[in-house]
Amino acid sequence: MSIAEKLQSKSPRRSGSSKQVRLRLVHIDFWSAMKVSAILGLVLGIIQIVVVFVMWTLLQVVGLFDKIDEVLRDILADPEFAIASILSLPQVMMFTLLVAVLNFVVITVMGAVIAVLYNLSVRVTGGLQVGFANQ
Repeated sequence: MSIAEKLQSKSPRRSGSSKQVRLRLVHIDFWSAMKVSAILGLVLGIIQIVVVFVMWTLLQVVGLFDKIDEVLRDILADPEFAIASILSLPQVMMFTLLVAVLNFVVITVMGAVIAVLYNLSVRVTGGLQVGFANQ
């Protein structure tokens, strides 16, 4: 008994007859996979930029950068040292934007490569069998 048949037998039946269809995924369109992975990369990049902005703002409000300045001034014996000159918001956001763009490119390319690899593996494995039930 397949997993789809087990799940079908556990679900409450609403009508007298239920039809089960077994389909085999034998091809993933290259351009569709690339578009979906590009959208995923774009969304993850936007999330990354927002999270870094919120975290930097939170650390600034809490005063963590001031505490780090005090500790490093004592260690380096430099009364003019300020971590804000190194980790200013524009510098952090530009670095984050650069990383987000690189992640976008990598995620898009990986989605396309995975589609091509799946299409090549289908020749050996015959594809992925999926069961659907109409209830």
